[in-house]
Amino acid sequence: MEDKKDWYLKMIAWREQHIKQRQFILILSFVVGVFAAIAATLLKSTIHLIQHLLTENFSRLEVNYWYLVFPAIGILIASLFVRKIVKDDISHGITRILYAISQRKSIIKLHNTWTSLVASSVTIGFGGSVGAEAPIVLTGSAIGSNLGKFFKMDQKTLMLLVGCGAAGAIGGIFKAPIAGLVFTLEVLMLDMTLTAIVPLLISSVTATALSYFFAGNSFMFKFDVYEPFAIERIPFLILLGVVCGLVSLYFTRGMNSLEGKMRKVKNPYAKLAIGGVVLSILIFLFPPLYGEGYNTIDDLLNGNAHSVLDRSFFLGLGDSPWVLITYLSLIVIFKIFASTATTSSGGVGGIFAPSLFIGCLTGYVVANILRIFGFNVPEENFALAGMSGLMSGVMHAPLTGIFLIAELTGGYNLFMTLMIVSTVSYLTIILFEPHSLYAMRLAQKGELLTHHKDKAVLTLLKMENVIETDLSILSPEMTLGELVKIISKSNRNIFPVVNPETNVLMGVVLLDEVRNIMFRPELYQRFKVQKLMISPPATINQELPMEKVMEIFEDTGAWNLPVVDAQKRYIGYVSKSKIFSSYRHVLVHFSDD
Repeated sequence: MEDKKDWYLKMIAWREQHIKQRQFILILSFVVGVFAAIAATLLKSTIHLIQHLLTENFSRLEVNYWYLVFPAIGILIASLFVRKIVKDDISHGITRILYAISQRKSIIKLHNTWTSLVASSVTIGFGGSVGAEAPIVLTGSAIGSNLGKFFKMDQKTLMLLVGCGAAGAIGGIFKAPIAGLVFTLEVLMLDMTLTAIVPLLISSVTATALSYFFAGNSFMFKFDVYEPFAIERIPFLILLGVVCGLVSLYFTRGMNSLEGKMRKVKNPYAKLAIGGVVLSILIFLFPPLYGEGYNTIDDLLNGNAHSVLDRSFFLGLGDSPWVLITYLSLIVIFKIFASTATTSSGGVGGIFAPSLFIGCLTGYVVANILRIFGFNVPEENFALAGMSGLMSGVMHAPLTGIFLIAELTGGYNLFMTLMIVSTVSYLTIILFEPHSLYAMRLAQKGELLTHHKDKAVLTLLKMENVIETDLSILSPEMTLGELVKIISKSNRNIFPVVNPETNVLMGVVLLDEVRNIMFRPELYQRFKVQKLMISPPATINQELPMEKVMEIFEDTGAWNLPVVDAQKRYIGYVSKSKIFSSYRHVLVHFSDD
């Protein structure tokens, strides 16, 4: 064991001596890209293999009752794997990355390099109505984090390698190198310098190149029906953008609300039963909800819309366009129920694919309704733009939406169309919802790093690091004479008064308030601390995020405030000057190239 440790330390020392830090980061970013591409290929191949084995004999023209069984089995297997083997929460992959960046010094557990792959491939392969992208992004980020940790990289480099893993994962699974880079900058990372862009590009391009090697040169979605951008369609594209923004709002708040309701169910087997039944029934009624839904997207983008009705009860209702519009609209509404049923009951997956899926259906429905009313708009182009619009709205990432859809389909001729819809969708949703679905939970707890540097630095500050505990504590029954003795030995001018039995903060004594009587010995036995104390301007709960703490300081105008726990028990004091000092220290580290 000692020999291994010596070898490891010698290797680290050799690296530090012979390879400069900046060059080594570039090497690591390449290695991260390689592993991310391999992981992405393994995940996609496993999902497709399971789906092929389960559904290859399904008739396209008949309702299939296996849809009532397979999804529930997939969730059961994934849930047992997570609870019995992993014994850790691996759901909401991108939210977990944001949390790791914000709170865990960019450290992601080693098991995340493979556990998400296993759980999500089973979940989605058996029909879980989620995407594989969030699990692969978590996997890629875990690879970057653990590789950096192995080579003893500092926290800032770990954060960069987490970003490299995410960029490589997106580039690898979508064959979209620019989208991988932009996603990392928009959704995951802080203010990045040019020196950080190069490693992200290396990881993304490396992973994409290897994916082309493994899977061929074809785009993820075949799309040949191009209609050139026409200025007279701009009002319709703006309308589509607004609709996408509102559907994104429904998606975001709907999923958050449904997940909240599922969290109230504490028994894991009850969750499994509820989720399995809901998911299976929805897929039985609406087969396009099975798995990622990419086959449905392919059909809509290539003029095969009516094949979406296959294996459903809507198949025999005639060829009226309203039948298809109604069917697709119902799928849009129920997709969040299917996705929530999948993830909240034990399945593992993300919202990348659901947002693309719903966006495609939304764009197609809007185009069809416009065509019914006599406006000649291209259905396929609108379906493509809808994908970009939903991704921009749900993730609050318009650039990711634009570049990802262009790279997924080779639809580079549609940049203006994608830009208009994505921008309008984003502007629509931020009127109602300031955070993406990924960030919502962390933002509510004050644990989210943002692109706003002041807020990001405040998030990095921890309350326990700024609490001062060297103040002399008074009892309410102390006399003025005892107080004067304590004041003579103290270098502070604030004295918290605490109940000696419960440790609850009762008030504070300020030196300025007693200065006029402290040199009058005849009053030493007359006055007690209980009469001399006053209430502080406010108290700060130790669980409050630092941004809220600063708001309290600003509102009260105070320079020092007591810190208490949930039961109002005294913990210490925090001063604005101490926070500013810590802020400057973190800001220097945070901004250092």
